[in-house]
Amino acid sequence: MFAPRRRDGRAPGTHSGGRSRRGSPGAPMPNASAVSWPQLWLLLLSPWPVRAPAPAAATPTGTPMGSPGSSACPEACACAPGGQVNCSGRALSEVPDGLSPRARDLLLDRNRVRALPPGAFAGAGALLRLDLRDNGLRRVHARAFWGLGALQRLDLGANQLEALAPGTFSALRALRSLSLAGNRLARLEPEALGALPLLRALSLRDNELSALAPGLLAGLPALRALRLRGNPWACGCALRPLCAWLRAHPRPAPEAETLLCVSPGRLTLRPLTAFPDAAFSHCARPLAPRDLLVIYALGPLCFLASLAACLALGVVVTACRARRQRAAARAPRRRPPSAGPRGAPPADPGNPAAAAAAAAGT
Repeated sequence: MFAPRRRDGRAPGTHSGGRSRRGSPGAPMPNASAVSWPQLWLLLLSPWPVRAPAPAAATPTGTPMGSPGSSACPEACACAPGGQVNCSGRALSEVPDGLSPRARDLLLDRNRVRALPPGAFAGAGALLRLDLRDNGLRRVHARAFWGLGALQRLDLGANQLEALAPGTFSALRALRSLSLAGNRLARLEPEALGALPLLRALSLRDNELSALAPGLLAGLPALRALRLRGNPWACGCALRPLCAWLRAHPRPAPEAETLLCVSPGRLTLRPLTAFPDAAFSHCARPLAPRDLLVIYALGPLCFLASLAACLALGVVVTACRARRQRAAARAPRRRPPSAGPRGAPPADPGNPAAAAAAAAGT
């Protein structure tokens, strides 16, 4: 049997909008006006497949610094969240470029960085720790660490440094730990370290130091840990500042016993802590700042006074000579004595006749 039709000519169960009552209310029929027939034919007959847009490329794991908006890692290094840049053992010959300004720790140990040029760490002003051990480092420019004002720990151990330029560490005002162990330093000048008010630990182990320059430890008021073993210390007057510092900062007994010096000519070892201040009584004490000020003030004054005295003496001598010359010019000239009569020419002493005539006249 056929279903009865309604008066409008449609089968029962349908609306005027063309949707079935039994269909889901939220699934509308395709709208023919949305896609035209020419567009459908073009899509069906097109030889190129229609592809969905590719998703954004994912960032490789370990590349970002762990914070949104930060710079990428150097190509040869690996970065970790928290700002650590690990470049250890990568056979690098120089400091890598592209350091993030958010980097906190930079590990460059076990590489081949032989020299540090000026501004070697430009752009990494937030560094707190820098490890440069075991690089064969030979030269460090005086401005190599400029811009690292927040650096707190610096390790330059196990390198080949023989000298440090004045002002090498002057920009590291926040430095708290410095290691120069395992180098070839024979002398360390106070100008190289400069004034490091927060430095608490300094390692000078395994170098070629025989003494510390006067004034080196005076610029380190916060120093508490000083590593000195493995140096050929020479027992002499040059050890006086170091021995005074060791007495003011007692050390554990095992460590104090290993700090030995060699007496010149005797080849005997003595612990540095065994030298009281009286042992240096024969040494000339360094001049106090007041004495230096007096010397620097009196030196130029004495020179100017001696110069003025020389000029005054020269003026007096010149004036005396001029006075004598004027007196000699004013004195009357004496006439030569005449033996003959008035109007007669003087007798010639070489003529015998004239001499006889003159004798007869008398």
